[in-house]
Amino acid sequence: PKDAVKALKKKLSKNCNHKEIRLTLSLLDMCIENCGPRFQSLVVKKDFCKDKLVKLLNPRYNLPIDMQEKILTFIMTWARGFQGMVDVSEVKEVYLELLKKGVEFPFSDSSRGGPKTSSQPSTKSSPSSATPIKRSLLPLPTGPTLLLTPEQIGKLYSELDMAKMNVRVMSSILKENVPGSENPDDMNLLQKLYKTCRMMQERIMELLVTVENEDVIVELIQVNEDLNNVLLGHER
Repeated sequence: PKDAVKALKKKLSKNCNHKEIRLTLSLLDMCIENCGPRFQSLVVKKDFCKDKLVKLLNPRYNLPIDMQEKILTFIMTWARGFQGMVDVSEVKEVYLELLKKGVEFPFSDSSRGGPKTSSQPSTKSSPSSATPIKRSLLPLPTGPTLLLTPEQIGKLYSELDMAKMNVRVMSSILKENVPGSENPDDMNLLQKLYKTCRMMQERIMELLVTVENEDVIVELIQVNEDLNNVLLGHER
């Protein structure tokens, strides 16, 4: 594994040949899928995922959009963890840094397929009568990092559940309305949900900078991805 990662680093380091980079990324993808924890634990270290991969996003390399998205997808997917015993703390830190800089990550396959299974008939039986949740996320002090108490975590999770509900309703409206023949009531609710989800996402970004609790950060990242995907779907 060490020799393999060393060879990948060599191909990615200060390389402006797009064809070579594309082939190397494809090879990396196959290795991640077929190799075990010994290999995976090396690519999720900062000296690889940040110093080699993320560095390629610099404008000087002028990578095509699809290659940039592939790199971002790697970081996003790895940050969620692997099946084996792999420490992903370093790549998760890189992922958070990119989020805080405002980097927009591409749609993930799981997020794209999620609404099909999550939108039950009861979620939106009457969209025009539904109302978006207007409360902001749990207000927390800004400034230094903060370790939440169990009570604060409970309140925050309750607010995040509301954010998830808004995402489900918004996804359902987007699926059921065809451009050109939209239901006016649905469109009015959709605009309200869009504004509410935007505010929720901004608050989540603030919390990601502040909160120290590992489990809370993981949940915030997931809800942020869901919000990002449905907001992108609305804009498109």
